[in-house]
Amino acid sequence: MDDISTSALLIALGILIALSAYFSSSETGMMSINRYRLKHLQGEGHRGANRVQKLLDRPDRLIGLILIGNNLVNIAASAIATIICTRWFGEYWAVFATTIGLTIILLIFAEVTPKTLAALYPEKIAFPSSLILSPLLKVLYPFVAFINGITNGILAIMRIRPHDGAGDSLSREELRTVVYEAGTMIPKKHQDMLVSILDLENVTAEDIMVPRSDIVAIDINDDWKIIQKQLTTAQHTRVLLYRDSIDDAVGFVHVRDALRLLSKDQFTKASLLRAVREIYFAPESIPLHTLMYQFQAEKERIALVVDEYGDIQGLVTLEDILEEIIGDFTTTNLPDHSKEVSIQQDGSVLVDGSANIRELNKEMDWSFPTEGPKTLNGLILEYLEEIPENNVSLRLAGYPIEIIDINENMIKTVRVMPEYFRESAPTPNE
Repeated sequence: MDDISTSALLIALGILIALSAYFSSSETGMMSINRYRLKHLQGEGHRGANRVQKLLDRPDRLIGLILIGNNLVNIAASAIATIICTRWFGEYWAVFATTIGLTIILLIFAEVTPKTLAALYPEKIAFPSSLILSPLLKVLYPFVAFINGITNGILAIMRIRPHDGAGDSLSREELRTVVYEAGTMIPKKHQDMLVSILDLENVTAEDIMVPRSDIVAIDINDDWKIIQKQLTTAQHTRVLLYRDSIDDAVGFVHVRDALRLLSKDQFTKASLLRAVREIYFAPESIPLHTLMYQFQAEKERIALVVDEYGDIQGLVTLEDILEEIIGDFTTTNLPDHSKEVSIQQDGSVLVDGSANIRELNKEMDWSFPTEGPKTLNGLILEYLEEIPENNVSLRLAGYPIEIIDINENMIKTVRVMPEYFRESAPTPNE
């Protein structure tokens, strides 16, 4: 070493620091690259993506290779820096000067700066680096395999297997986060649709069904003129027919079929019953994604929802499921709020007691509990454990509520106080 000039040693030290920066940036770039974009680029035949993916298929080998190279150049840099400092400061100060000086230089130029750059632009670092790392791995493979064998053995003692990781699979919550983190790349409306699809598994037919009391149906035992009038003025394309009670449901009739019979002067009760389509039943606890698959398999669009005892609880259609994903699309006048909600001048909100809690929460950005009753009337009755009188006030889930109208043992209308009352409202009377 005494025969080598100081300038040559400085050049060698600079090269080693540059190599250290290369290995540091390669490690960060490889580990920071977006795995899903990488797979997308692979599908498009991107050569750099293919090389990087092959390296990432065995991360233990990749990390072993990078760390071997990084440690070799850092140790060599330390040895050369010690010789240079010995010549400049003497043997007494050489170790101190090398430790302090080389640490600062390596941190700035070989660690923080290149790793920050690689974290910001992983593809620009990883793809070119793979051109060097791939052949280097083949050359140093025996050494890398030896080191990996020892480290994997140590991990095995700790009962850890390097290849048992979770991989690139995403949970539902992680996928939801990815959708929202996409920002402007996915429009807000599309984000809501994607998240709604993810939530279908957590929503049941009971959550979105038309309640039994609101089902539009025709009693086939009524006077024929009444039945004719109901069919000709029906607002739905499919109408349920029953005998005396919905529990004795006959089936669904398509208004188109009824009009066809009417045009042929064959419109009678007997012909109407022959046009009835078989009822498809669905349990109230069935998740929406499962019900949608069943609709697809059975070529159905409508079902009666039954409870565990087989009693009819409501009605659900394919359109209801689609609206759960993309929002309400059946209305043409596009009101600011649904017919069950009325905003008052003082900021309070009049709400129909039969309003579905989930729909209220989505429409008004409220947070009433959805685990129990499905309607606001049911939620209030469960909370009070009795049928209240008019003008009774209560606080429910943090919302001051005044009961406005009660009819036939049902809460018909309530007033939900505006936002600024929620913190200042006194303890309610119950």
